[in-house]
Amino acid sequence: MKVLWISNIIFPDACRALNLPIPFVGGWMQAGAKNLIAHSEHDIELAVAAIYSGKDLKELTVNNIKYYLIPNKEETLNHYFKIIKDDFSPDLTHIHGSEYPHSLSYVNACGNNNVVVSIQGLVSVYSKYYYGGISKRNLMPTLRDLLRNDSLYFQKKRMFARGKKEVELLSKIKYVIGRTNWDASHVWAINPDSKYYFCNETLRDSFYDETWNIKNCEKHTLFLSQAHYPIKGLQQILEALPLVKRKYPNVKIYIAGNNFLNVSKLKRNGFARYVQKKISQLNLEENVIFVGMLDEKQMVKQYLKAHVFVCPSAIENSPNSVGEAQLLGVPTVASYVGGSMDMISDGETGFLYRFEETELLAYRICQIFDNEEISQTLSIQAKAAAEKRHDKKNNAKELYSIYKDILRND
Repeated sequence: MKVLWISNIIFPDACRALNLPIPFVGGWMQAGAKNLIAHSEHDIELAVAAIYSGKDLKELTVNNIKYYLIPNKEETLNHYFKIIKDDFSPDLTHIHGSEYPHSLSYVNACGNNNVVVSIQGLVSVYSKYYYGGISKRNLMPTLRDLLRNDSLYFQKKRMFARGKKEVELLSKIKYVIGRTNWDASHVWAINPDSKYYFCNETLRDSFYDETWNIKNCEKHTLFLSQAHYPIKGLQQILEALPLVKRKYPNVKIYIAGNNFLNVSKLKRNGFARYVQKKISQLNLEENVIFVGMLDEKQMVKQYLKAHVFVCPSAIENSPNSVGEAQLLGVPTVASYVGGSMDMISDGETGFLYRFEETELLAYRICQIFDNEEISQTLSIQAKAAAEKRHDKKNNAKELYSIYKDILRND
């Protein structure tokens, strides 16, 4: 079976072969690809097409996967996708993610026969929550935003425009793969005639090898895997933190990603200005720490160091960050949004709270800080649930079964 994947990232193996920077996100896709090939008993010949910054179509093969790297010019995407389809002649095409323009370009260029789309996020829905509950008057553009035409308003507008293309794509697609009731409901709302398949995701390899231990963590610390724009909910953690500080004045938030506050005022965007002001107003300067961009193994170490992992997003589908935290056994608190309720059973495999209820967020954090028995119970039960959800072999077998079903029916 010849399968073509359309990916929104270049896999690490291909990046190494071409001396390109290895992306900090999306490593789970390469892990999933390797497991798919192995557990299909090598019945699958896989090619992966991805966008890159070069000027010409590039081809290479690394570790039994063929890669096509496509120049990032929307006006030529259709042309290159036709070339790739003719060259590789896939039996089935699997588009990973509906939220990027190139996903629609492939279908427009090559048709929808034997094409399946995996839902990652849904920008057509996410755009509604872009400000993360912050009022517009508190997100006024900075000089940097005006000069670059990159205010949060324009960022939301661009996401909304991408969402229109996403809806167009899903309206044309006959087969969809998802993993939550949330994404299933939105696909159904857009295209009730599409066939929906459920398949969990395989995560990055390193997260299967370690286990959180309360004795080895840094007590009274929180970890956020990203926080660079309002949807990710950093502002909610900041609102909750003074309540936590009453009992735990040494509480720390470690945040992965570039320190978007540590730039000159001329380069600071509207969200950074808002966050900086909030930190100052709440006297949190000593409690918020950015740890920089982290690779896979560094992320594992940062998770294991945390006392609690928090996912305070305004919207999510099924955040891989929650899956990673649970797979390691890190006690987790997450906002009750999107598909998070499919990943966490409240009080059993983590704690859920309504996004706006920062008091409950603070209370849940303190419950874990207070009680080692609660921490251990959440850790053990979350890890068991995540090991089942993210089982490499089962997920690869399920995906292979989905491919065969599509080829039988289309």
